Amino acid sequence: MDALLRHADAHPTQVFLFALLLVAGVGYVDYATGYEVAFSLFYVLPIALVAWFGGRWAGLALACISAAMWLVADQAAGNRHSHPLIPVWNTGIRLAFFIIITALLAALRNAMRREQALARTDPLTGAVNARCFYELAEREMERAARYGRPFTLAYLDLDHFKGVNDRFGHAAGDEALRAVAQHLAANVRRTDAVARLGGDEFGILLPETDPDHAQAVLSKLREAVNAAMREHGWPITVSIGALTCAAPPASTDALVKLADDLMYEVKRDGRDAVRYAVFAG
Repeated sequence: MDALLRHADAHPTQVFLFALLLVAGVGYVDYATGYEVAFSLFYVLPIALVAWFGGRWAGLALACISAAMWLVADQAAGNRHSHPLIPVWNTGIRLAFFIIITALLAALRNAMRREQALARTDPLTGAVNARCFYELAEREMERAARYGRPFTLAYLDLDHFKGVNDRFGHAAGDEALRAVAQHLAANVRRTDAVARLGGDEFGILLPETDPDHAQAVLSKLREAVNAAMREHGWPITVSIGALTCAAPPASTDALVKLADDLMYEVKRDGRDAVRYAVFAG
């Protein structure tokens, strides 16, 4: 079911065209069965489909088309009214009903999407949270096991972050965390994932990344973050442990721990550096 929903979300145009065909089909059946048989529910179904997967404006467009289709089918079936404005009034009432359905469903869908985003996002930095990061890492491990492609996981810790809180206050510390997350995201690909794992620790997942590529990316990233911290006058540097996996470890916990151990080696050796390793299984 989740795969079906993701597919529909990714192809709203196809969903709209499919719903348009449904409306045309309902209109024909509405005409064929005559005006005495009510078909309002069957117009609502394609409208609801488009409002959910295509958004408010697509839903409103189909609502207008459905109301017009209903009027055409009604008139073609031979329904005659005592006053020429009656069908106009009826069409307006039907359109209003369709619009209400569209607005309610689009609002509900948007609210659900916001809730899903909040459940996967760190509220302070906007990076993905630890739970989402572990899910992405597990998915990448499965992909690596299936196709044999390498990936890299980096574990980052901010050096001297406590000193920023002590000297400049927690508001400055929060600003520093947000700045770090922004610079990390700006220096990786869209297919990569940046996460705040807790406190002043971050994780980066680099799919299909070998050791040479990982070294180039993470060296540039560390320099960019350090430069940003210097511009603000914050004494923060970055210690990074980077593990490239030619084959996935036994679990995501084991994967993250190996990268975390590399990061702590950097801490013990003086901080502000990157330690690389390869896991071959």
